[in-house]
Amino acid sequence: MSEKLSYLNEPLLHEWEHREFGHATDEEKVIASHPSTENTASFFGTCLNGLNAISGVGILSVPYALASGGWLSLVLLFAIATTAFYTGMLIKRCMDKYSNIRTYPDIGELAFGKTGRLIVSVSMYTELYLVSIGFLILEGDNLSNLFPIGEVQIAGLAIGGKQFFVIVVSLIILPTVWLDNLSLLSYVSASGVFASAFIILSISWTATFDGVGFHQKGTSVNWNGIPTAVSLYAFCYCAHPVFPTLYNSMTNKHQFSNVLLLCFLLTTVGYASMAIIGYLMFGADVESQITLNLPLNKVSSKLAIYITLVNPISKYALMATPITNALKDLLPSTYKNRVTNILVSTVMVIGTTIVALVVPFYGYLMSLVGAFLSVTASILLPCFCYLKISGSYRRFECETVIIVIIIIPAIVMGISGSYNSVMEIVHQL
Repeated sequence: MSEKLSYLNEPLLHEWEHREFGHATDEEKVIASHPSTENTASFFGTCLNGLNAISGVGILSVPYALASGGWLSLVLLFAIATTAFYTGMLIKRCMDKYSNIRTYPDIGELAFGKTGRLIVSVSMYTELYLVSIGFLILEGDNLSNLFPIGEVQIAGLAIGGKQFFVIVVSLIILPTVWLDNLSLLSYVSASGVFASAFIILSISWTATFDGVGFHQKGTSVNWNGIPTAVSLYAFCYCAHPVFPTLYNSMTNKHQFSNVLLLCFLLTTVGYASMAIIGYLMFGADVESQITLNLPLNKVSSKLAIYITLVNPISKYALMATPITNALKDLLPSTYKNRVTNILVSTVMVIGTTIVALVVPFYGYLMSLVGAFLSVTASILLPCFCYLKISGSYRRFECETVIIVIIIIPAIVMGISGSYNSVMEIVHQL
């Protein structure tokens, strides 16, 4: 699991070693800068890491996405999954061409120089920051649902129950971001694969045996909700920055295509199953997190909610620490010490907590992440980087046409989804 996280610790701008100017091409200078790493991951181990990367808290929102767009929006889920698989293959082909590439920002720099690395890195870190905020909102929503309380008075300030739980969870999470070594947390977060499967089983049990049933019919299509549905579906497939390190970790890299295929098939089946089950259970009334709809007097419901609560707490540090590492790298060397590290990490937690308190709309926030950042990192950047690295943009071929056909709808999807998400957030404030 730890090899999956190496890309997260990359600085925004990497100082390539042994850079020589002259006869060497830019590509040769880039790929020469990385020493080879030991390739020890098996096919099964890489599949587990890939499943953990793709499956996540997005599974809680797919019923809401389906309710937003209607039954026909399932076609869009499969279309986005297929597109994300194809762009994952484009990343693999870039790495096949230059075997010393180690991280996603490396691909950006190989294609477009320092500007490319900066764009890729900024999109990654912004996405991590917003997902960290989403974790806090998710925790506050579910805890306030489990333990409904009124306003809490703290130092003369009246704080709502949901906001109170956000602050409590932030305090619980705080010590985890002070750790310098993420290896322990990475193994804890690997439980995400099994947690996602367990959540589906628990909610299915609630519907089948605990009296909720599958009684809702839903609507065929809701055109006004399509941008939200597409954005949330895109959020489910935002693992592309992990693919280069998964590729490099494999003993047999020729099997990576099969790894991607298996991971996308299993996760898409899981997402589609959860969407259909949730929509049939609650119809248009499904919440942005399906756990908020579950009856609290059933053991299966409580198990699903508890699993949902544990996962974000264990993963928050994995999302936040790469950002704090990047901030620490910006400090003068005289200020780089243990106390400063703790201070920067604490400021990070405080910052995400404040945003979570101000913008407590999980569904809209994740929709924004999916529309703007996930579309950028998982669809647009792989396409643009592959066109540049392979030189396909110079040739009018079937492959180039396919990529252009992907790029144009992705841009439209990103712009419309981002606008819709921002407007919904502003309207709710």
